[in-house]
Amino acid sequence: MAHAPFIQFFDDGTAPEHELLGGKCASLVAMTAAGMPVPPGFAITTAAYDAFIAEAGIAQDIHNLLQGLDADDVAAVDRVSEQLRFEITSRPVPAELREITTAAYNALQARFASPVPVAVRSSATAEDLPDASFAGQQDTYLWLIGVKDVTEHIRACWASLYTSRAITYRLKNNIPNEGLSMAVAVQKMVNARVAGVAITMDPTTGDRSKIVIEASYGLGELVVSGQVTPDNITVDKVMLMVVRQTLGDKHAELVPNVGNKSLVEHEVSVQRRAERCISDLEITAIATIAKKAEKHFKTPQDIEWALDADLPDGENLLLLQSRPETVFSSTATGSIPLSSAGFGIESITRSLMSQAGKA
Repeated sequence: MAHAPFIQFFDDGTAPEHELLGGKCASLVAMTAAGMPVPPGFAITTAAYDAFIAEAGIAQDIHNLLQGLDADDVAAVDRVSEQLRFEITSRPVPAELREITTAAYNALQARFASPVPVAVRSSATAEDLPDASFAGQQDTYLWLIGVKDVTEHIRACWASLYTSRAITYRLKNNIPNEGLSMAVAVQKMVNARVAGVAITMDPTTGDRSKIVIEASYGLGELVVSGQVTPDNITVDKVMLMVVRQTLGDKHAELVPNVGNKSLVEHEVSVQRRAERCISDLEITAIATIAKKAEKHFKTPQDIEWALDADLPDGENLLLLQSRPETVFSSTATGSIPLSSAGFGIESITRSLMSQAGKA
């Protein structure tokens, strides 16, 4: 066990390997290496998950339960999901793996003057594939404090590989379970004043001369759940000028309560609702980082971003994720309006926000 690469810090200079890091962590490592402003953190690699499954002796159980499962048999999928998640959450994690994870968590905390909360984010090997974004199929846990809380939620991320929605998604997209594995990101929590996504093309038309930005106050979890409609802003990719905008209601925001070490929902004032939640300068900065991500990855990108309230203006834009755009490119003709297929920009945002919600 000791020689397996169980931990990889985003900034340790090791090249990202999708099979070791999963889609999300591989992207975070690549963005960090490219000099993009990614919150610091580390990955618990797929080798750690695989070692846990091997030690627990449940690989054959997983295979047997999934074999021949019908995606349309909702009751059967739910039963299998419950059993698999119980198998994963009830088995002990090997002591050596716990020690390595604890050491990595302590090393991350040592970078800061005082303890900081973290997000624990699932990163499956089956996500962010060229023909399936897989966004939202596994879990993300926000505002965690202390190694015990973190390690419990790492195991919860492992178990989320077998939620009903993830199992069904893989079955319907013909993604095999053989070789499936899960890495987990442990990353400094962003204290988001505003959060959102940016897509380096118009996802409803495929127009690559545009960048579409969505933004709302606080963390994006309320957008993900459909409780809040964000601002929608279309930017010319060359001139970085706003060419179209629609203000969302943004009636609530999710913000940290430092005293209670939790997240709370606040009502947004009528005045703030009526205002665009990001400035022209912030729009330019978001569009610029989106273009940088597209140039680096050489394909249109969906990025997740946040403006951190703890950082000064001009230094507060953080990049949380970048993945290949898949919604428009997966349509049969490349010209079907996404709203007619149930893929309006709001639902795209719900799928893509991760640190701000499920991913």
